[in-house]
Amino acid sequence: MRLQGKSAVVTGAARGIGQAIARKFLEEGARVVICDLDEEKVEASVRELRPYGAVEGIRCDVTRREEVERLAAFAQEKHGTIDVLANNAGIARFEPFLAITDRNWQDTLDVNLTGSFLCSQVVARVMKEQRSGAIVNMASTNGILGEPGLAHYNATKAAIILLGKSMAIELAPYNIRVNSVCPGFILTQLALEGGMSEEEVKSYTAKIPLNRYGRTEDVANAFSFLASDEAAFITGTELVVDGGQICQE
Repeated sequence: MRLQGKSAVVTGAARGIGQAIARKFLEEGARVVICDLDEEKVEASVRELRPYGAVEGIRCDVTRREEVERLAAFAQEKHGTIDVLANNAGIARFEPFLAITDRNWQDTLDVNLTGSFLCSQVVARVMKEQRSGAIVNMASTNGILGEPGLAHYNATKAAIILLGKSMAIELAPYNIRVNSVCPGFILTQLALEGGMSEEEVKSYTAKIPLNRYGRTEDVANAFSFLASDEAAFITGTELVVDGGQICQE
């Protein structure tokens, strides 16, 4: 129960990795507020998560400051404090660099980077008053090494890593830790629904030294550790969760 007594906010938690992070936090004893864009999906996720612990949900567009402020106020109203923020909300659109539209470029920056900035700034102001807190950002191995067809996504994830380091320096005086998690190939239901074939899964898995694809719980475990007091002397770093893929040429 490494998060016993803590209050956490998890963005983009209606499904997939975000929902897995919320479930892990609940299993570790935290009280959790989740948010996502689709209110019905948020409500469905809350129903699914409720057997694991105290969870509440709210619709939130993380690209809009007023909605993020409403999210923080909601979390404080429900649970009193915000001890942990998991910045998970994000989007990825596969398209060649020469075909990226202005709209898709801006949407990716807005959700992935600006969303993380807004949530972090608003919640860090709460944590500053508490003189404690842990922020864990969702980056990616794509923020360390490039991948074709994802230039806009890659750019945001690289930016999130350095944003996290900068935040860690400035927020350390308030006992607020900031770290990033960098998943590699994590097979989610969303990826399968997006048309990823069994052959493509096998092909990608063959690049991974541990010889399997990542699971949502692998990422959730990393978030839980960095959010906990076990990581009390860890800040400004990134934890790669990729089965060893990028440690080789």
